[in-house]
Amino acid sequence: MVSLGLEGARAVVTGGTRGMGAATVRRLVDEGARVVAIARNAAPVPAGVHLVTADLSTADGVEAAAAAALDHLGGLDVLIDNAGQNSPVPAGVLAADDEDWRVNLDTNLLSVVRLDRILVPHLVAQGSGAVVHVSSGAARSPQPNAIPYAAAKAALNAYSTGLATAVGPHGVRVTGVLPGIVENTESYARAAADTGRTVEQIRADLLARLPVPLGRIGTPEEAAEVIVFQASPRASYLTGILVPLDGGLLASR
Repeated sequence: MVSLGLEGARAVVTGGTRGMGAATVRRLVDEGARVVAIARNAAPVPAGVHLVTADLSTADGVEAAAAAALDHLGGLDVLIDNAGQNSPVPAGVLAADDEDWRVNLDTNLLSVVRLDRILVPHLVAQGSGAVVHVSSGAARSPQPNAIPYAAAKAALNAYSTGLATAVGPHGVRVTGVLPGIVENTESYARAAADTGRTVEQIRADLLARLPVPLGRIGTPEEAAEVIVFQASPRASYLTGILVPLDGGLLASR
């Protein structure tokens, strides 16, 4: 495997214990990076990874997590803002109340803005570093019961490109990914339990509703490859871009 040039890099990954976040942590470890994973709840992490537990949907949680990460790493080179969660509104957007909007905005937009506000100045001060925001294809193709989530991710996209312009002159790159359907076994298991269907039926229903040109659901490891590449020196002339990671779904719609 060709090195991406991340050996010894100090990296923070939010939402780092499940799905794409966990796969990204593992990929960074494979590259020899020093990694802090931030998650809401305690969970196993690879050997050598430092876990920080915090609720990033709150300002206090962000401040505590950022302080703990910097204290452990002594600085920062890579920030991967992956934490986020869709809080759907089954009755549709006109039934979404202020709390529905607040939860989606706090979890998917303001958590990123607050953490960046603390950590990105460290990258600016040293004149180098990379930030990757994990957004969602929903920002460009919202589902009827998830419009607050999609709107929060669309705002994240605008913020990402604006931040890239602001910090680019200081040697800091900001990119993003727009995942489509990526394997999420825990989420599928919950949906199966709620509906009485099997996990296989949940997967089949997803592909029927969102026909991916490649004909399959993506894996967290495939997502991690794109995320870690964007964070690496191998992507040194990439900034301000948002990469669809969806098997061609957005391009086909």
